[in-house]
Amino acid sequence: MGTKRSGNAAPQQSPPKPQNNFTKWITRIVALSLLAATFTWLDGIKDRWYVLEPKFLHELAQEAISISPNDPQGMINHILTNLTSTHPQLDSPAISLNTNASEWVFSNAGGAMGAMYIIHASITEYLIIFGTPLGTEGHTGLHTADDYFHILVGEQWAFKPGALEMERYGPGDVHFLPRGTAKQYKMHEGCFALEYARGWIPLMMPFGLADTFTSTLDLPTLYHTVRITGREMIKNLLVGKI
Repeated sequence: MGTKRSGNAAPQQSPPKPQNNFTKWITRIVALSLLAATFTWLDGIKDRWYVLEPKFLHELAQEAISISPNDPQGMINHILTNLTSTHPQLDSPAISLNTNASEWVFSNAGGAMGAMYIIHASITEYLIIFGTPLGTEGHTGLHTADDYFHILVGEQWAFKPGALEMERYGPGDVHFLPRGTAKQYKMHEGCFALEYARGWIPLMMPFGLADTFTSTLDLPTLYHTVRITGREMIKNLLVGKI
């Protein structure tokens, strides 16, 4: 005898209608287009949020060198004094500056190692002192910001593919790296610089932190780097500096 089929068999599901898939793809394309348009618009107006000026910083670096030759600490003190005088930190400052010159952390990025002191960090600008008494070499990174590397003491060499001779930068020189370009660079013993970047700073952070996860595993340095950078960005947002 044949067995009875159960009356509770689940009905077969019909395949999704092509129209539904088409609607989903149109929605995704529209959303991505709106996102791209928003980013393009923001990129076009980011200049209005800049406070620091490359020409002013270059002149400040040269002035610090002339006042305290071969004395990095004296140069840093002069730079901080000038910045806090130009941008007072009391009564509604236009920009927040970190005046704690003892707050140094290691920086491992692109294979190069040094230490940095973050003077300013916001969404569109950062200003740091970077260097090492030992010397280092690595990749500059490919960034979404223009980078101005003002040599205070020591010497930096650089080159890009196709160049058969190196670029050489000494005290008072500025090594300008436009966004979207990359080079190999070398800082000789005792080289320190005032580095200024303007553009989308948060997008630079993966490069600055990647070596922690792939090489150094220096979690205390990671913690302090994120803590200081995040603190300074929040302080700047609170005073209206993007």
